[in-house]
Amino acid sequence: MSEKKYSASHEWVVLEKNIATIGITDYAQGSLGTIVFVDLPAVGKKFKENDVFGVVESVKAASDLYIPVSGEIVETNSALVSSPDLINQDAEANWIIKVKISNPSEYNQLLSKAAYDALPK
Repeated sequence: MSEKKYSASHEWVVLEKNIATIGITDYAQGSLGTIVFVDLPAVGKKFKENDVFGVVESVKAASDLYIPVSGEIVETNSALVSSPDLINQDAEANWIIKVKISNPSEYNQLLSKAAYDALPK
């Protein structure tokens, strides 16, 4: 398993072979507040880097989710349908989607934890 990398739009990515596991950062869930709904994409749907792949709704706002790498959805975290607040409990452990990536170089361009933490928030 690779190191966890981050996007400036507050998603995290872990790459294992050609499958990227993607979730939102602890900062993102903290900014949203209590999450009440997660809109998940269909398995088999393809996205390009930075496309909107879903929405997270909280009691405060709805926020688009941006896919940090291009690829095809191979799995969604179905537990989030009935328990979207799992993201609030541990955003860095509760993934949202798994993607078969089509361009591995996009992963390499993502931010390290230190670089992500240094971003102005």
